[in-house]
Amino acid sequence: MTESKLRGASLVAIAAMLLAVPACGDDSSKSRQYDRWVTTQNTTVDIDWDAIGKAYKSAEGPEDFENKVNEIYTGSEIISVAVHDTDAKTQEVVGFFDKDKDGKVADGEKIFTLTRDIKGPDSAEYRIRGAGGYSSYQSPVWPLLAGVATGYMVGRIFSPSYSPAYTQRYVTPTTRHSELTSHRTAYRQKNPQKFTGGAGGGAKPSKTGKSYGSKGGGFGGGRSSPAPSRPSSRPSSSSRGGGRFGIKRRAKQRIRLEA
Repeated sequence: MTESKLRGASLVAIAAMLLAVPACGDDSSKSRQYDRWVTTQNTTVDIDWDAIGKAYKSAEGPEDFENKVNEIYTGSEIISVAVHDTDAKTQEVVGFFDKDKDGKVADGEKIFTLTRDIKGPDSAEYRIRGAGGYSSYQSPVWPLLAGVATGYMVGRIFSPSYSPAYTQRYVTPTTRHSELTSHRTAYRQKNPQKFTGGAGGGAKPSKTGKSYGSKGGGFGGGRSSPAPSRPSSRPSSSSRGGGRFGIKRRAKQRIRLEA
C-alpha cells in the first residue's frame, strides 16, 4: 500500500473516532446521565438506630411500630415492616423498602433485621443488624426486663398467659403506604426542628457525636471521627508559664527586605 493510501486510511479512522465521541455541548447525553441518578432510590439516608430500638421497645403493636419507624427515617421512601414469631421464644422483625409493592420481603429490599429472644420468665433481649446499604451496622444486645416500662408488643411476653401472636407473619399492607405517608408528613410538619429540610425531611445532624446508618453506628460499623479542635486566640497555660517543664519561647523571626 502506498504512503498516500495509508495516510488516507488513517484520516478515515480518526474521523470515525471523532464521530463516535459526543460533543461537549450535547445536552441529551448529560440528561441521560443525570436521569440515572434521579431514579435511584435514596437507600443510604442515615438512620438513628438507637431510636429504632426504643421504638420497638415502646410499640403497642406492628402498626404503631411502623408509624414510629417512619417518623424516625428522614428519607422519602416508606419503610414497611414484617413481624414473625419463628418459635415460642424468638421474634424476627424486618424493616424493608417494598419497592415492587408486592407485600413481600425480598433480600434486596431489607434495611434491618431486629431479633428478640426470651431468656427466662422475667428477661429477654434484642439486637439489630443492618442490611443492604446499612449492612455495616450491628447493635449491642439490649436487655428487656419484666417490670420495666415497655409497650404492649414487648411487655406481653412477660405475661403468664403469653403465646406467640405472629406465627402467621404480619407484613405492612401496601394499601397502608398512603396512610403512613400522610402520618409522616403531618409528623414532620409538627416537628420541623427535627429535620434540616423542614417538612420535606433531611437528616438531622447528630448532637451526640454518634454516626448512624451507612457511616457506621455508635455500636458497630465504625466510629465517628472527633470534631477538629478550633485554634484558640488565647495563649495556653503552658505558654503563660504554667507548664511542668518550664516555658518554651518561640525564636524571633527576622524579616529580610529585598531591594
